[in-house]
Amino acid sequence: MSDLEPFFNSAEECAAYETFCAEQERGLEKFKLAEPALVCRWRMARRGVPLLNRHIRALSHRVVNGAPLTTNMLSWAKQHVEWSLAAGEYSDPNGVLMLVIDVNGDALMSVGPYEPLADTSRAALIARAAEARAEQAVAAVAPELLGVLAADGHVLLAARADEPLCGAGTLVEQLAATRGLSVERALAEGETVGDFVARVADALTADGRAVVFLVSDEHGVVVEEGAAADTAAVQLSADVRKLFS
Repeated sequence: MSDLEPFFNSAEECAAYETFCAEQERGLEKFKLAEPALVCRWRMARRGVPLLNRHIRALSHRVVNGAPLTTNMLSWAKQHVEWSLAAGEYSDPNGVLMLVIDVNGDALMSVGPYEPLADTSRAALIARAAEARAEQAVAAVAPELLGVLAADGHVLLAARADEPLCGAGTLVEQLAATRGLSVERALAEGETVGDFVARVADALTADGRAVVFLVSDEHGVVVEEGAAADTAAVQLSADVRKLFS
């Protein structure tokens, strides 16, 4: 039995981790990543990643270099966070973990400081969500998505009903449900974020109480500037922020 096996859920999971480590071994050769094919940015708290299991589940749905990630890669990512991250020394233990996978299938993790979004206007949040949809078209999972809280309390997400969501996305769906909010993945097939916003324009203009927000693995729930403090979107943002405080 491997000395590592007691730390894993099964012998198969331990073997997958050891195989991946052996495949990545480079001795004294300096390791350099090639051109990045995927970059994931996950918010940290106290040297950990609160949404780790959700992030790993979303990572298993991502497509990199035209194929899903291997079990070995997923095992390495999870165990690296659980073991190495907690023992590391960082200038900001509540920063951002960055996972980079290059075009050769090699991976690297690093930690940097967290910086809040400088621009939280409605236009800026829509633009970020549109950029994330471009990544979704290649990698199958968008790291950020747009949400609209209609005046009647109905939540519309700019995601298709059948697509896997990022870790923060699945969390927000569940948190909204616990608050009694009706949540719908409302993006139509082939529809862009711009198309989605145009289609739900009535919800955004109805008596001025509709709110746009961004759901992000890095930033949590970011509500557009100027939103009323008592809106459900602000409450969702506060719920997610508690995980990182």
